[in-house]
Amino acid sequence: MNPALQGYLAAVEESLAGAGALGDAAAGLRAVAELVDANNELTLAVNDGSVPVASRRAVLDDLLAGKVRPEVSRLVHQAVTVVPASEVEASFHWLASQVAIAAERSPARADGTGDSDDQPVLGRLGSRNRVSGYAAAVFETVTTPELEEIEDQLFRFARTVESNRALRSALGDRDLPVSLRQQVIADLLGDQVLPATGRLAAYAVRGGRARDIVPTLDALVEDAARARGWRVARVQSADRVDDAQRESLGQALGRLTGGPVELQVTINPQLLGGVVVQVGDLLVDGTARHRLNELKEHVLVSEAAYRIPEGREPADG
Repeated sequence: MNPALQGYLAAVEESLAGAGALGDAAAGLRAVAELVDANNELTLAVNDGSVPVASRRAVLDDLLAGKVRPEVSRLVHQAVTVVPASEVEASFHWLASQVAIAAERSPARADGTGDSDDQPVLGRLGSRNRVSGYAAAVFETVTTPELEEIEDQLFRFARTVESNRALRSALGDRDLPVSLRQQVIADLLGDQVLPATGRLAAYAVRGGRARDIVPTLDALVEDAARARGWRVARVQSADRVDDAQRESLGQALGRLTGGPVELQVTINPQLLGGVVVQVGDLLVDGTARHRLNELKEHVLVSEAAYRIPEGREPADG
């Protein structure tokens, strides 16, 4: 099944478990799937890839409004959004079966841990999409100011993991049970962050790849920025970046990318001077170290071009 829908479902299941409503949601999803199966016109409307996604979503949103739990409507809405049209009908049955299974087993904890080892193993891209799907569901439940705080907290946690070898090794150890790695995060973050931040960090371990924990956290930072209409620029600087420099750099990157940019700055004295800026696939290296490396390469190429082969004397001028 679509990884983004897997992650979205994991987040919604946690909310349903906290409300003791997994059984009701499973029944509602099963009713939706059966309704679509039984109505040819509705089946065609849902499965027709030539119809815009927004239009297909609107049909089901209007149909289900006030008739099922909000979580059921959210899951149906998301399925139409992220799943190819030809697979949407099947995705309703999959959602119903997954929620029914969750209702039968021990309730998932409402903090991102769930049944710690129940997520299918996926490749790097699939895992990232699954974690992003989880984030999409979480972000629907928070305010814009909270989104900004979540983004900042995730960024600082990612830098902590990145700079602490022991912590990075523990969270990236595939031989450690997921529940133990999640407990490390819970002990470290505690009540110092918003509950949503803790859930996201915990799911980065559960739904992501162990060896990619830092990139997964960074991807969540970008997801949070996009959720409030911004893009993230990762800036490494040899020196402190003051407010005026931040504003100037942010405006320049905004013009370059065509939208507002959030700067996430880390200090790296090894750069000697200047900054490295990355926004998505765009990388700008204006550091002294980069310029020195280019100069070194130029000198080496020049030396090779003018080197006199062994056994030959230079011609008399």
